[in-house]
Amino acid sequence: MKILLHITSPDPETRWNALRFANLLLGRDEDVTIFLDGPAVEYRAGDCAALDLAAQARIFALSEGVLLA
Repeated sequence: MKILLHITSPDPETRWNALRFANLLLGRDEDVTIFLDGPAVEYRAGDCAALDLAAQARIFALSEGVLLA
């Protein structure tokens, strides 16, 4: 199934959870595209040890997910 996640939130925890969900779907052989809109375009803003946004984005990209902004 093809799945599109549209992320607009400036909240780092919301973006982190969306990336984790996208990675879960990719692990289940789904076709996932993430569209970052508005403040979410700065997807690494708020990156910290507890919310490792860069690592989740890296896993997403290496798992053949599509990231659009």
